[in-house]
Amino acid sequence: MNEPEGLRFRRLNRPQIITDELQEPQYKGTSTYSGKVFRVTLVTLGGCLILPLLVVFFLLESPIHPELLSLNEPPLMSGCYEPNFKLREAQRLFEDQLVGPESIANFGDVIYTGTADGKIVKIEGKSITVIARLGKPPCDGSREQEPSCGRPLGIRVGPNGTLFVADAYLGLFEVNPVTGEVTNLVSAGQMVGGRSLSFVNDLDVTQDGRKVYFTDSSSRWQRRDYLHLIMEATADGRVLEYDTETKEVTVLMENLRFANGIQLFPDEESVLVTETTMARIRRVHVSGLNKGGMDTFVDNLPGFPDNIRRSSSGGYWVAMSAVRPNPGFSMLDFLSQKPWIKKLIFKLFSQDMLMKFVPRYSLVIELQESGTCVRSFHDPHGMVAAYVSEAHEHDGHLYLGSFRSPYLCKLDLSKV
Repeated sequence: MNEPEGLRFRRLNRPQIITDELQEPQYKGTSTYSGKVFRVTLVTLGGCLILPLLVVFFLLESPIHPELLSLNEPPLMSGCYEPNFKLREAQRLFEDQLVGPESIANFGDVIYTGTADGKIVKIEGKSITVIARLGKPPCDGSREQEPSCGRPLGIRVGPNGTLFVADAYLGLFEVNPVTGEVTNLVSAGQMVGGRSLSFVNDLDVTQDGRKVYFTDSSSRWQRRDYLHLIMEATADGRVLEYDTETKEVTVLMENLRFANGIQLFPDEESVLVTETTMARIRRVHVSGLNKGGMDTFVDNLPGFPDNIRRSSSGGYWVAMSAVRPNPGFSMLDFLSQKPWIKKLIFKLFSQDMLMKFVPRYSLVIELQESGTCVRSFHDPHGMVAAYVSEAHEHDGHLYLGSFRSPYLCKLDLSKV
């Protein structure tokens, strides 16, 4: 091999120096490609998440049609409403033997209540006896079986010792606690004042037994859809009168937002009615010069009231299973001005799922006959007494009903 050929060979195999300038075009091309893939992936994932929400928001029908509601700022939880743990002094009775004992009545030392599976039971000492069933078995207390099994809510003892019972699905009944005989006084579903009775809730009876006053919480929603009624704020609740002699049913007041508990005033010329959605108690005049009128007995309560019952001091016990904390955050107050959020929530979640987000805070307050708060008993987080629906006083004790807990509670008033 001569010298020129050797020089050419060495030139061909001379190592190349790799510089940043040579690498830069390849790096930029890779970066651009990766960025495009990332952006496409991000847009695709975003579309996959947002598209179903848009479909839900615009195409799916919401089960509720909420109205714009105006609630006052909740009262401060101070003074008479100062939080405490007094309800935790209560004793649970018959745990896992009673489910949803909503309302309580007594005749002497015998206690009566209704349960979620449609039974009317007698509690005497440590024993529970079923005295009547209002609906048709089989009954397990499930949502699906409620309409046929019945759901006893308000219960009272009449002047002749019989029980008067308001069943959410089946109507008004009179029950003989000795024989178990059941008499249907008013059938739910019947048309009264141009609307059907769909959610018969609570009742009270005059001392002579002539008149029975009761609430029909809604003509649109049934009891099993009570959260729909609260969130929709439907103003279709009513107060009605049943005459035990003429058998006539009369509408006394309407356009209430979730008419719930009811209690006769001492003079029996008016009834107090808890208007749950509005967090207040109304006074409806049922006889006398003011018959047909209505005014507000207590406004802006610290919670959403359920049943109301007389106290031994001449005032009233009011039970609440949900409060409006101040200071704090009240979801129902927040949503009252945002109907579109309510609609979206009910498109996405079931009632049972939503109940898991409702804080368990039980509150019972005692009011004077004038409506002024006297004292309050609390159980933050519902540790002992959860989902309280009624406070019934008997023999120095407060018996606490519940619309879903599997027990009764008994509170010794001398200890609190």
